[in-house]
Amino acid sequence: MAWDRFYYYLTIVVIAFGSIPKGYDEGGFAGAKGMQSFISDFGMSKDQWTGTAAALADRKANISSLGVLGAAIGSILALGLTDRVGRLRTWQIFCSVYMTGLLVTVFSSGILGLLLASRIWSGLGAGGLTVVAPLYLSEIAPARSRGMVVSIYMVVLLSVLMLGFFISYGANKSMASTPAQYRIVIAVPLIPVGLALLTSFFLRDTPRWLASKDRHEEALAVLARLRGKSASHPEVEKEFAEIDSQIQDRQQALSGVSIWNIAREIATVPTYRKRFLLGAIMQTVAQWSGGNGITYYIPEIFRYAGVDGENQSLVTSGAYGAVKLVMTMIFTWGLVDVFGRRRCFMTGLFLQCITHVYMAVYMALWKDSENKAASDAAIASVFVYAAGWSIGLCTVQYLYGTEIYPTRIRSVCYATNMMIHWFFQFAVVRTTPNMFQSLDIWGAYVFWACVCATGLIVLGLWAPETKGIPMERMDELFDGPWYMGWKARVDLTKESDTAHLEVQEKGSVHRAESKDTARTGGEKA
Repeated sequence: MAWDRFYYYLTIVVIAFGSIPKGYDEGGFAGAKGMQSFISDFGMSKDQWTGTAAALADRKANISSLGVLGAAIGSILALGLTDRVGRLRTWQIFCSVYMTGLLVTVFSSGILGLLLASRIWSGLGAGGLTVVAPLYLSEIAPARSRGMVVSIYMVVLLSVLMLGFFISYGANKSMASTPAQYRIVIAVPLIPVGLALLTSFFLRDTPRWLASKDRHEEALAVLARLRGKSASHPEVEKEFAEIDSQIQDRQQALSGVSIWNIAREIATVPTYRKRFLLGAIMQTVAQWSGGNGITYYIPEIFRYAGVDGENQSLVTSGAYGAVKLVMTMIFTWGLVDVFGRRRCFMTGLFLQCITHVYMAVYMALWKDSENKAASDAAIASVFVYAAGWSIGLCTVQYLYGTEIYPTRIRSVCYATNMMIHWFFQFAVVRTTPNMFQSLDIWGAYVFWACVCATGLIVLGLWAPETKGIPMERMDELFDGPWYMGWKARVDLTKESDTAHLEVQEKGSVHRAESKDTARTGGEKA
C-alpha cells in the first residue's frame, strides 16, 4: 500500500515536471539572453551592431517570441494527439521534442538561423506539454483534491521560473563571459526533464483515457494502484463507475456530431455564444494586459526602473519570480475558494492597472533622473504588479475555461482558448521590445493600463461568480444579458433531492451491473 501511494505522488511530480519548459523559458532563458556572453555571441553588442535600433529590437524580439510561436502550434497539435495516442504517450512525445530542440539551441552558437529554428522546435514541445500535463493531472486526481493537484503544475512552473533567474545570476557571477556561460544556463532543464521522461516509462496512462478506449480492466487496475487500494475496494469501484458514467455521457452527447456542427451551435445558441466569447475576451485581456510581456523582459524592466548592474537585475528578477510563486500558491490553495473568482481577478486587474499608470509616469519623467524615491517606488510597483497578476488573470482564466463550458462544447472552446492564449502571448512577446523602442517605454505602459481598465469594465460586467456552482448548473448564470453577468446567481437550495437520488442510483447501477450495461440520460449540455 505504501508503495502504491508513493506511485501516485511520483506520478504527480513526474507529470508536473512538464511545466519546466515553459517556466524555464520565462526565467532561465530570459536571463541567459540578457547575458553579455549571449549578446556578443549573436552579434548584438553595441560595438558589433551596425543596424538601426529598431532592427536590433526586432532581433531580440524574434529570439524571445519564436519559442512562444512554436508553443502555440504545439498546443494545437497536442489537442489532436491526446485522444488518439493517449495522455502519457503525448506527454513523452512533447518532452522529446522539447529536449531535442533545446539541445540544438545550446549548440547553435553564433548561428542566428539555427537558434531561431530551434526556438520554434523546442517551443512545440513546451506548448504541447502545457495542454497534456494539466489534463493528465486532472484525470488522475480525486474530485475532492483535483484543484490542488492540478495547481502543482503551476507551482513547479513558477518555481522553475524563479530558479532560472538565480541560475543565470550564479553563472554570471562565477563564470567568465564566454559562450559556455550562457550554454550551461540554457541546458539546465535538460536534466530534470530528461529524468522525468525516463521515469515516465514506468507510469501508466490515465484511467479515464483507458476506459474511453474500452480497456476497462486495465483502467480499473491503474485506478486502484493510484488510490493505493485493491480493485475490489468499494471506493475504487464507485470512482470507476463515475468515470465510466461520465465517459458514456460524453460519448452520447457527441455521438455523430462534427466539430463544424459544434462550432455552428456555439455561434447560434445564445448561452453557448456568451460563454465562448467570455472565455475569449478573458484570454485576450490576460495576454494584452502586459503579463507575459513583462515576465519575458523583466531583467530589462528592472534596469529601466533603476536597478544597477546585470547581476543585481537578475537577483531582483528572481525575487519577482518568488513573489509570483508565493502569491499563486496563496491564490490556488486559499483565496480563490474563499473570496471567489470575481473578487480575485478584479483585485488583480486593479493592481495591474495602477502599477502600469505609475510606471508610465516614472518612465516619462524620472527614468534617467537621480530621483531615488521614484526609482524605489518603480521597483516596488513591479512587485505589486506580480502580486496582482498572480491572483488575477494569470490563473483565473484557466479556472473559467474548465468551469463554464458544458460537455458538448468544452473541447472546442478549450482548444480555441489555448490557441488565443498562445498566439496572443506570441504577439505580446514579439511586440514588447518594439513598443519600448518606438513608444519611449512609457507609451507601452499607457497601452497596458488602458487594456486593464477596459478589462475591469467589460469583465466586471460580464463575468459571473462561479465559486461553488455545480458545472451542470452553469447555464443558469448565463440566462440573462451579458452585461448583467455580475448579478447572476444560482439558488443552490432549489436543487432537487430527486436529482441527488438519481446520481446515487446511477452509481449503484454501475457497481452492480456489467460494464456493457447501457444507461440512459446524460449530462445537461
